[in-house]
Amino acid sequence: MMTKTIRTGIAVAAFLIAPIAAQAADLPQPSYKAPAYSAPSYVNWSGLYLGLNGGYAWGKSTWKVPATDISTKGWLFGGTLGYNFQTGTWLWGVEGDIDFSTIKGTSDCAVGVTCETKNSWLATARARLGYAGWNNWLPYITGGLAMGDIKATNSALGSASKTKMGYALGAGVEYAMWTNWSVKLEYLYVDLGKFDCSASCGATPDNVSFKTNVVRAGLNYRF
Repeated sequence: MMTKTIRTGIAVAAFLIAPIAAQAADLPQPSYKAPAYSAPSYVNWSGLYLGLNGGYAWGKSTWKVPATDISTKGWLFGGTLGYNFQTGTWLWGVEGDIDFSTIKGTSDCAVGVTCETKNSWLATARARLGYAGWNNWLPYITGGLAMGDIKATNSALGSASKTKMGYALGAGVEYAMWTNWSVKLEYLYVDLGKFDCSASCGATPDNVSFKTNVVRAGLNYRF
């Protein structure tokens, strides 16, 4: 009797559920669509640019006679001209600048004698390699030629100067602010080699070298 009742209950439940299951089968099934792919956005640095730069430098000048090392330091300010070519997130560029310089240093190189090394202008022509995949940031490395004057003065004998060519190596980071404007901060190591200032400094030959570290900021406008 109990078994017959259970069987009857199951049959009735199946009869009632069947229409509901059929309606559920006709309901629209939820679907998932992956979000559309969007390429990462980054600044396009390509093109010609002009700018201003300024900063501080410190270094060392070595005299052969009288044998002495002179610590040099001073400020720089000038202009920048460059061009960037960008392939994806990589930037390839060339940049040149010329700065007015107050870099100099003095030392007591003999009894009652003062020796001075001075640099009144400094220019560089460099290649740049940067990575432009970090939103508005552009970290880069740079290197190339450097040129400037070296003036050596012996207070007892006189002075001599010469324009010398050397090299500059460094790194920096540039940030795109709005529209075509950007700011940068960079470090350069500059070596202009040495020159023979002869009897004007104390002997023949008499070599005077010039090496300096430059930290400067810049403001650029891209066309």
